[in-house]
Amino acid sequence: MAGGEGTRLRPLTSNQPKPMVPIVGKPCMAHILDLLKRHGFEDVIVTLAFLPQAIRGYFGDGESLGLGIDYSIEESPLGTAGSVRLASSQLDGTFLVISGDALCDIDLTDLVEFHREKGAAVTIGLKSVDNPLEFGIVVTDEDGRIERFLEKPSWGQVFSDTINTGIYVLEPEILRHIPTDRPFDFSKELFPLLLDMGRPLYGRVVEGYWQDIGNLDQYRQANFDALDERVRLDVPGIRLRGNVWVGDEAEIGDLDAVRGPAFIGSNCRIAEEATINPYTVLGPSVTLRERARIGRSVIDSGTHVGRSTLIEGAIVGRRCDIRAHVRVHEQVAIGDDVRVGAESVVLPGVRIYPFKEVESGAQLHESLIWESRASARLFARGGVRGLVNVDLTPDVAVRLGAAFGTALKRGASVASSREPPAPCRMIKRALITGLISSGVDVADLRVLPSPVTRHVLKVQGYDAGVHVGTGSDPEMVEIRFFEPPGIELTTPLQKEIEKAFSRHELRRAAFDEVGSISYPARVRESYAQDLLAALDVEAIRARRFRVVVDYGYSAASFVLPLVLGPAGVDAISAHGFVTERPERPATLHESIGQAKRLVRAIGADFGAVFDRAGERLYLVDEQGREVPVDRAPLLFLRLLVDRERQGKLAFPATVTSLVDRIVDGSGLEIVRTGESLADLTQVAASDGVVFASSVAGGYVFPEFLPAYDAVASLCKLLELLAPERSPLSAIVADLPRPTLVHRRVRCPWSAKGLVMRVLNERFQGRDVDLTEGIKVYEDRGWIQVLPDPDEPLLHLYAEGGSDTESEELDRELRALVEEILGGEDGVEAAEILTSTRA
Repeated sequence: MAGGEGTRLRPLTSNQPKPMVPIVGKPCMAHILDLLKRHGFEDVIVTLAFLPQAIRGYFGDGESLGLGIDYSIEESPLGTAGSVRLASSQLDGTFLVISGDALCDIDLTDLVEFHREKGAAVTIGLKSVDNPLEFGIVVTDEDGRIERFLEKPSWGQVFSDTINTGIYVLEPEILRHIPTDRPFDFSKELFPLLLDMGRPLYGRVVEGYWQDIGNLDQYRQANFDALDERVRLDVPGIRLRGNVWVGDEAEIGDLDAVRGPAFIGSNCRIAEEATINPYTVLGPSVTLRERARIGRSVIDSGTHVGRSTLIEGAIVGRRCDIRAHVRVHEQVAIGDDVRVGAESVVLPGVRIYPFKEVESGAQLHESLIWESRASARLFARGGVRGLVNVDLTPDVAVRLGAAFGTALKRGASVASSREPPAPCRMIKRALITGLISSGVDVADLRVLPSPVTRHVLKVQGYDAGVHVGTGSDPEMVEIRFFEPPGIELTTPLQKEIEKAFSRHELRRAAFDEVGSISYPARVRESYAQDLLAALDVEAIRARRFRVVVDYGYSAASFVLPLVLGPAGVDAISAHGFVTERPERPATLHESIGQAKRLVRAIGADFGAVFDRAGERLYLVDEQGREVPVDRAPLLFLRLLVDRERQGKLAFPATVTSLVDRIVDGSGLEIVRTGESLADLTQVAASDGVVFASSVAGGYVFPEFLPAYDAVASLCKLLELLAPERSPLSAIVADLPRPTLVHRRVRCPWSAKGLVMRVLNERFQGRDVDLTEGIKVYEDRGWIQVLPDPDEPLLHLYAEGGSDTESEELDRELRALVEEILGGEDGVEAAEILTSTRA
């Protein structure tokens, strides 16, 4: 009997039938089929109703189990007896009826022998229980003959503790008493009818384990009972230390951190420092990241649990993505394909139904059934990013590539590149497959830094570009899209890609229109030649620079030597490109630390550290001190002023006002842009702009390339420093010190509009700039509030003439935001996440 919908088990059964809920790594029904096989049953008929294909697709014809399985599907509800009668044409002898969603290990052979010994028409498997109120009571005489039925009695009606388990041995002739024109139930209708007719009905009290899985508590308990071996099951995997089961090819960083009883399914990945506490059940292919802790919980297949996340006493469905620092409390049930954002808290008893998304930092105290608590966006911070094989899988990448191609014209050409790690190769190849399926041609540049790809767009006439790299998380992959002349993806094209992706409205090319793949030659050399042509090479060569370069494992190590060699620069390098990423690559902080030591050791003029994308540049002076990222843009400005350059300089509206002071009286003009990199690069690509920057190590020299480019930035810095006789440390020491304070404040998506509206009303009549968020000028300085486009956050900025004034402005702005948030029903007071100077 496998037609149960399992409404009390939702959200686990929202999109799968009740018999398919897993018990220690296998569907409950699989354990029942194992039981049938152990007792010599060979032919099984499965009655289906709710989502029948889920069961048929999993078990097939039963050959792999050593059984013959047929199926009978109810088109409309027929009741327990009616569903069996539907299969009556296949029942020509004594047969057993057993539930596919009640876990048991009872002796079925004994039950059948008892039935035959008594010459019964019906034999019911009975079980003694402590609390019979939720079940049907069966009263028998000393010989086992049934005298009375009582369905779900009150305590005043309890005459026995033996209940009906739903396991029956039947003779086929009793099926003719089941009507065909209406639903009919075994225990409520057929058995009382047969009893009134005087037919021989018997009950047999069975020994062994039996547990109805009717609700979430019973489901959790059934898994725990299996771990305690209270029920005899064929548990997949090998057994370690007595009470820990581990499936095939599971990877466990520290086996001592696994405390049984526990079950770890096949292909699970348990990171070092992750902890598995007693009564944990992990389905196949579950991932636990560093410092994750799980206890008394059941987590189904394909779920990812992020760093430092704690799950206790909960049930989590298939393919969920639980991000870092999440707290999931006891009695929580999470359905399939749910994403819980970082630092969220799911409070006790909450149910989250399938395909929902919970925003980062949310505190969920009520069930999430219909709506999501997040902003559903494909693009974030100018690209598409996700954990590899969790939310960014090859099939998602193929679909994304097809959506990208659909947004372009048929026959368009796209340049593609990637960073070295193998996951980047996998995702890039999937993207290319999607692109050519839409009729777009692809030039595969293989492993190159993204600035080289952007340069190809600028000089070779490609219609778009795509680069696959890694993110801050070592298992994060980021896909970046570019438009000519090498700028970030613009909003209109981004929306077209999102529309095609979300609606599955993808252009499919005919057989003879599928796009081609080419492999252009001498791309690096072309980039290097053009960059050399844009530099004063003679001035750089005359200065005879000696520098330390840490490539951050980027493919920029393929390119920079082609420029530094002809320019006569002596470069000592570290962490160049490697074909296989090291087990533990150096972090940016570690790379900067090594560059400091190398600069001092060899007496270099300065050190340069690249990020892994080859886009951002971090500097170390000749004394081995890091140039702060908030002062590095001021360094470039000072050098541009000293070299008497003319033109426009683009900076985000949130950058310190010191940039205006430095260029005052020169031939340079400051242009303020939006906060995003797309806004910055679009303005940088306009006429007359000679430099652009933010405070995160990214610098743009648009005359060469309107994009962040660590190689070009380093070479331009060499050109600007060439006439200088002062060391880098002296130049930096003469720069003004920014007093800008930046603070991130937690703010629910639903409250962002409220905060901005109230602030706009409060600041009416003041000197307000609405270029990006709300920026207010006053005598002490300025303040700015900017909603984050990708996270439930507000960014607060404050800058005064001194540290004291900046802190005063910051406190006043924070108090105002907290007042607005605290006054909104259902909104927690603002939570301060970070505070950084500049």
